[in-house]
Amino acid sequence: MTRSGFSEKRLTRVRDVLKRRVDAGYSPGAAAVVARHGEVHIEAAGNLAFEGAGASRPMAADSICRISSMTKSIVAACAMTLVEDCTVRLNDPVDALLPELANMTVLADPNGPLDDTVPMKRPITLRDLLTCRLGTGTILAEPGTVPICDALNDLDRGDGPEKAALSPDEWLRRLGTLPLVHHPGERWMYNTGPTATGLLIARATGMSLEDAVRERICEPLGMKDTNFGLADESASRLATAYVYGEAAGELIEEDLDGIRKRPSTFKAPASGLVSTAADLLAFASALLAGGTHRGERVLSRPSVSLMTSDHLTPAQKAASRWMWPLEHFADFGWGFGMEVRTRRTNLGPSAGSYGWYGKYGTAWCNDPAEDMTTIFMIQREDGLELPALIDFWTAAYQAIDD
Repeated sequence: MTRSGFSEKRLTRVRDVLKRRVDAGYSPGAAAVVARHGEVHIEAAGNLAFEGAGASRPMAADSICRISSMTKSIVAACAMTLVEDCTVRLNDPVDALLPELANMTVLADPNGPLDDTVPMKRPITLRDLLTCRLGTGTILAEPGTVPICDALNDLDRGDGPEKAALSPDEWLRRLGTLPLVHHPGERWMYNTGPTATGLLIARATGMSLEDAVRERICEPLGMKDTNFGLADESASRLATAYVYGEAAGELIEEDLDGIRKRPSTFKAPASGLVSTAADLLAFASALLAGGTHRGERVLSRPSVSLMTSDHLTPAQKAASRWMWPLEHFADFGWGFGMEVRTRRTNLGPSAGSYGWYGKYGTAWCNDPAEDMTTIFMIQREDGLELPALIDFWTAAYQAIDD
């Protein structure tokens, strides 16, 4: 048994899971971290790309990946540093910093016409943004069937692929002209709250979101490869991301336009970071240790507890829907920028575990009950319930031997 309480023999199954996926052509490379009681095990298999320059460079803990929606967790932590220094308060209206969201209207019928509205029952707060309960967000519906869905999709596309992406300020201005789908605090709706949080951070600090996150989170934790955009000197370590093309089952390379250094678009706070397994381990380790990493405190222990607690009521869970099956919220809740598990459902993270996923197959999870962190990194568009991720968690947890 290792010092961290793993069976050395059983822990080899983690590498076996990665290698099987790579050998089967599921992805060109994969990296994973399993850390427990301060002991870190890093595994990697394959290369950065199926073909081209990256095809000869091995995947590793310092390989740079698009972490997409995992960005939300890091931005939420940055927002909490502003709460701690009393720059903002969780329950105060965001109107002063985000006046575009003041005095919004609310749809009388969530599926009805955009001009049939009622006044908001109360203002939107920072807590609403962090918990995805500001009253609007992603809706899944067929085009032409739900007017607000069509309007939000148009907003998300900005000015279209042939024009410059919307600036954060312009996105927020346009969002403020639409009605909310629900009253603030009533429902969990994904994505829009974390996006608005990034603008609030920038305006509250008087600096760019990139600079605020770097100063308050990344530099203190030594996360040197975590950025909103890819620096030229890091390009050789970038893992190629693959998305589905027009042909059924066809995987094509994601273009680099979205991650080259440039002024941020409105999407950056929700999905714009690139990072590495090593950097994400520093972030996760800090939260698992109550806000400190290698002697550097970035958050207080009470702040971490608040971020990683389930803030959704049973009624809100019953009313909230997204791409998961209807019973999803029986097993999960939501903290600040991350999911919180309310019970163990598979051979994997315990009740009370927290973390989040990314579009391209990345995931991080802290399990306080086991004093354990798991990180999984591939670059393939496949949704949130990857068989590869489930197999990774199974391999990691079956290795516990104490």
